[in-house]
Amino acid sequence: MATEVRVPTLGESVSEATIGTWLKKVGDTVTVDEPLVELETDKVSIEVPSPVSGVLSEILAKDGETVEVNALLAQITAGEGAATAPAKAEAPAKAAEPATAAAPAKSEPAQPAAKASSDMPAAPAAQKMMAENNVAADQVSGSGKRGQVLKGDVIDALNKPAAAAEAPKAPRPAANADDASREERVKMTRLRQTIARRLKEAQTTAAMLTTYNEVDMSAVMELRKKYKDIFEKKHGVKLGFMGFFTKAVTHALKEIPAVNAEIDGTDIVYKNFCHVGVAVGTDKGLVVPVVRDADQMSIAEIEKDIGRLGRAARDGELSMADMQGGTFTISNGGVYGSLMSSPILNSPQSGILGMHKIQDRPVAIGGQVVIRPMMYLALSYDHRIVDGKDAVTFLVRVKESLEDPERLVLDL
Repeated sequence: MATEVRVPTLGESVSEATIGTWLKKVGDTVTVDEPLVELETDKVSIEVPSPVSGVLSEILAKDGETVEVNALLAQITAGEGAATAPAKAEAPAKAAEPATAAAPAKSEPAQPAAKASSDMPAAPAAQKMMAENNVAADQVSGSGKRGQVLKGDVIDALNKPAAAAEAPKAPRPAANADDASREERVKMTRLRQTIARRLKEAQTTAAMLTTYNEVDMSAVMELRKKYKDIFEKKHGVKLGFMGFFTKAVTHALKEIPAVNAEIDGTDIVYKNFCHVGVAVGTDKGLVVPVVRDADQMSIAEIEKDIGRLGRAARDGELSMADMQGGTFTISNGGVYGSLMSSPILNSPQSGILGMHKIQDRPVAIGGQVVIRPMMYLALSYDHRIVDGKDAVTFLVRVKESLEDPERLVLDL
């Protein structure tokens, strides 16, 4: 008896997805809850697990195909009939689609790659690229979490032999050579398409402006140094900078509610709550999971939630609920070494705070030049809602809270 595998409910306002990568092929034995296929939506990637144990007897949606909620993806032959399922499934496949007959043979190199010198399986996109290019597992070094092989690692491995082969060739190609053969064309993922569209919409729709300031991080750094061990022992999470910044932002949002509002037609919708989005970079693109009701949380609770969301983002396990409802966003380019940048609004939000690298710089204090750990802050805002005075005041309040973190504890 065959069991159907269908597209699960994808979340609020999401009605379709794109087939990313099939993790199993026709004829493979699968166990209950084992991932079968990766779906890409506008916001997250979702793995569809097998509902039963058995044999994958038929795949009905191909890589790159767009599917709607509840669409039929595959069929699994379970129970006693599972043993004969591969032979039955393969015969019509060979007759109807001879072009795909060689696909299983090509995908064989990906089998050991998933187990290559790491206790983490290779990312689905990496497995697919290794299979397509016949790359062996021992040819790729993983740079991901716990040595996981990522798509970029496979690209690097593919480029290295090419570079070595071209090295002895002293003459450069003629100016009119066909460069197309040396280009790589990769279709944008659904997530990357959505990122591109939303960022462009934000620039086109909002009257976006950015104001800047700088903050002396001495007080926060001293506080972390003094209490980080006790904090981690009591709360089971490290005391980072994001907890302080998120708390400082929620205080400023209460004073300047326009920065926590959005435009809906001819109305301005003021949010009497603070759902703070935290931008996280992943190998598939930028995602913004949300710390809900951050204004009601302690710094320890914020750090725990940010840690949970960050891990889920990097492991591709964010749920739709984790991504929805943000009222303000914080983006930390400093972790990548950015000294100054202007963040783009996360529509329909009216404000986003950009954090940057902490760098020792000379500053004048009390008539003397001293060296302090300084950070540039950038607030991009929608000038349709937020006046310049409110934007500057908001950023000054964030600066004041960080330079005197006792204000956060005393709710001042």
